[in-house]
Amino acid sequence: MEVSFSKEVQALRLGAGQTFHGEGILAITKGLLQAGVAYVGGYQGAPVSHLLDVMVQGRDYMQELGVHVEACSNEASAAAMLGASIHYPLRGAVTWKSIVGTNVAADALSNLSSPGVTGGVLIVVGEDYGEGASVIQERTHAYALKSSLCLLDPRPHLPTMVRMVEEGFNLSEASSMPCMMELRIRACHVRGSFDCKDNRAPAVSTRSLMEEPARFDYERLAHPPVTFGHEKRKSAERIPAAQRYIAEHGLNELMAGRREDLGIVVQGGLYNALIRALQQHGLADAFGQSEIPILVLNVTYPLVPDQIVQFAAGKRALLVVEEGQPEYIEQDIATLLRRRDLQTPLHGKDLLQMAGEYTTEVLTRGLAAFAARYMPEGAGQAGSDWLAANDARRRAVAELLGKPLPGRPPGFCIGCPERPVFSALKLAQQEVGKVHIAADIGCHAFGTFEPFSGGHSILGYGMSLASRAGVSPMMQRRVLSIMGDGGFWHNGLLTGVQSALFNGDDAVLLIFKNGYTSATGTQDIISTPDEDTKARAEDKQQSLAHKNHTIEDTLRGLGVKWMRTVHTYEVATMRATLTEAFTTSFEGLKVIIAEGECQLERQRRIKPWIAQLLKKGERVVRVKYGVDEDVCNGDHACIRLSGCPTLTLKDNPDPLKVDPVATVIDGCVGCGLCGANAHAATLCPSFYRAEVVQNPRWHERLLHGLQSALVRALRPA
Repeated sequence: MEVSFSKEVQALRLGAGQTFHGEGILAITKGLLQAGVAYVGGYQGAPVSHLLDVMVQGRDYMQELGVHVEACSNEASAAAMLGASIHYPLRGAVTWKSIVGTNVAADALSNLSSPGVTGGVLIVVGEDYGEGASVIQERTHAYALKSSLCLLDPRPHLPTMVRMVEEGFNLSEASSMPCMMELRIRACHVRGSFDCKDNRAPAVSTRSLMEEPARFDYERLAHPPVTFGHEKRKSAERIPAAQRYIAEHGLNELMAGRREDLGIVVQGGLYNALIRALQQHGLADAFGQSEIPILVLNVTYPLVPDQIVQFAAGKRALLVVEEGQPEYIEQDIATLLRRRDLQTPLHGKDLLQMAGEYTTEVLTRGLAAFAARYMPEGAGQAGSDWLAANDARRRAVAELLGKPLPGRPPGFCIGCPERPVFSALKLAQQEVGKVHIAADIGCHAFGTFEPFSGGHSILGYGMSLASRAGVSPMMQRRVLSIMGDGGFWHNGLLTGVQSALFNGDDAVLLIFKNGYTSATGTQDIISTPDEDTKARAEDKQQSLAHKNHTIEDTLRGLGVKWMRTVHTYEVATMRATLTEAFTTSFEGLKVIIAEGECQLERQRRIKPWIAQLLKKGERVVRVKYGVDEDVCNGDHACIRLSGCPTLTLKDNPDPLKVDPVATVIDGCVGCGLCGANAHAATLCPSFYRAEVVQNPRWHERLLHGLQSALVRALRPA
């Protein structure tokens, strides 16, 4: 069961005369249908997961329109879908998380952009960049430059974003260049409204099929010798055609301001933050009207030379607001100005930080430096005062704490089935010694944080087994590779398992089989249990028993000889299995399947069902764990071995004891890890397991009454 988007699916049906209210990424999804998209694909990943999720869950409506929707196995397969637009007048859109997803798709993108496209192509990428990002800090812009892809970066304003979807397809068709649209997390989740248009059923679709394939045309292949001509046409024909379309249709926006002697050029996606920073300086009003003229680049590649030159002419200075490094846009503008012999002073990274997210505070500091150099004394003083107040508050907090306020990295969810495995891994290493751990992308990457602090490398989604290939032969102990079931199907099966078997490597692979690609929104994958299995688990009020053995069958089919499947919450068994894998005389690939359903999905699955039982007055049992505070000695080894947010500390009730005691707070989902750890590690016996019974039967009420009376009678007066 994935997260339900039933309301969002209904919003896709809105037509002319109606108003859409919602988030940016859902507005983009609606825009695709208004633009007549014929096929949609992609691979989930924040912050653009909802686009594909809504399309997949709205398949019935997509079929009415004749739009084909495909959940792809990875970003490379999604990019390869766009090959349909090379020969045919089909508008195609795909989506993924960037920069990591664009890296995976790079080969297909290069081969797509070389011959160019006939039907419009729009690639919607989540530009997950900045302090809140979950990926490496690189930019999509480099791919637009190297492969000659148009790059849209729309202003975070729903009408503008939706317009850029339609214009993106038009631009792609006018120039034969695929278009990428980068959306930062703030753009994806910005809320607003726009006036809808009717959705357009594509002329060629699943309901209106083509009778014959396109004629053979070697010029449409990405293969020498025609690729040499493709490269020349990029600069001679396609980029000029794109520049003409951008200028003629006003894709970039000019915001006028009374201080015409100055100017700011900004990426569209940073516009809202820039306006907020100008407001801090008193250089923009509450409605976003700036005193300094702003050229908003909704298309950041290619730039339009005449547009840049016209904006810069006659100004005392120009400030380029470009997030990330290198400063591609700033360098491009500098080249354009100098080639036209325009000597307008150009600023950007000399006043703004080179790397990192351009938050409002960062932009306010840069604008303060710009104002100090080119504006009358006192201009922008309000922003400088605001920055000084922020710095003062941070210093005050640091003085109270004795150090700067620490960061709060994310962690495993309460009851996450992956947490027990890392507890078992800590215990296993106490027996066999420390091992090199090749970590991977996914929820299990939280195992690199305290209290587990395990993982020597993360090289890409599903790449952990491949990344240990150079370490294993040089290490006395066996190396452990960790990946999830999502990573296994995304890349790990071929780049890791196949390679290890082919080379006869003596390796240990741990696969978390939680049933979903959990970190991206718990989307279904090929090894997700079917609905009948989920229903049977509900009937027994238990965790999902994974009846889908696709991973195990695949591994056996490839030739894996040593394989164990262990339920993740069985810490002692998992510890013994890990120890066996590290010490067995068997030389070859050893695979441990750590099986346990994603706790978020389990809660989504059983909570509505439990609510129905309670409404009917039926008996429901909930397991809860606790700590006997009279037994707890304050050692806290349980916390160091678990890290569960619901296992925390409270003051010791015994006045003769100083150390606080452990306690289990509300929020516990009864996974049993704390008790299993206490047993597996031979910790103190302070943990207890309780069953909370709702709507108990008559004999349970009677027994409870007798037990309570006996306890009261034995209690000292």
